[in-house]
Amino acid sequence: MRVYIIGAGPGDPGLITVRGAELVARCPVVMYTGSLVPREIVASARPDARVIDSSGMTLDQIVEVFVEARDAGHDVARVHTGDPVLFGSTAEQMRRMDALGIPYEIIPGVSSFTAAAAALGRELTLPELSQTVILTRAEGRTPVPPAERLEELARHQATLCLFLSITLLKDVTAALIPAYGADCPVAVVHKASCPDQKIVRGTLANIRDKVRAEGIKSQSMILVGRVLTSTDFADSRLYDPDFSHRFRKAEKKLLVPGTTEEDS
Repeated sequence: MRVYIIGAGPGDPGLITVRGAELVARCPVVMYTGSLVPREIVASARPDARVIDSSGMTLDQIVEVFVEARDAGHDVARVHTGDPVLFGSTAEQMRRMDALGIPYEIIPGVSSFTAAAAALGRELTLPELSQTVILTRAEGRTPVPPAERLEELARHQATLCLFLSITLLKDVTAALIPAYGADCPVAVVHKASCPDQKIVRGTLANIRDKVRAEGIKSQSMILVGRVLTSTDFADSRLYDPDFSHRFRKAEKKLLVPGTTEEDS
């Protein structure tokens, strides 16, 4: 018996991994977060499977299902949105299972931050502009460590991806403008990869008003950084003909007729 903690992806049912989909179709117990995971994801469960929506359950009730499954020798497909190791509320479930001796395995999924970048058609790491992506959230009812407050993280001016923060945009922009600048590009992607996906682009100075005008209040990723609009970044060295690596040697340049760089 094993509990499989499965990342269902950001919303599009086609973005669950092959292994995740196979486990949903095989396990006799399927538990999914119905408030976020599309019903289509669990529609492939076997006809005799016990399919449970956990959106209204407490941690104790969820763990009780795991215990019942263990005692019956049944595998469980525990389906979470996005990738289960990012803001997935999975750590407390694993801690309980560790204490109870219930084996589990994590099946990665496509995160909403990568789905949002894909929807925008942007690479989050550009040479000489940003080589770091910070995944975090604004402080609201859930506190963050002092060193991880947005004002502190903003000092790096790295590409910033904010989960669970759309209702805190006023605080977000106030915290980021001093370091990033009011003109720094921002994009909000609501329900990335879903049929009703919505994208709002702006700057730290105006994104809040634009988001309010669209009535967006939930299920949105906020991306901040110059990578969102830059077109004059340096090319990657990976495909540079002058750059050698394990799979390709740099091209030899002719300096004068009959000589190369190796001769000089």
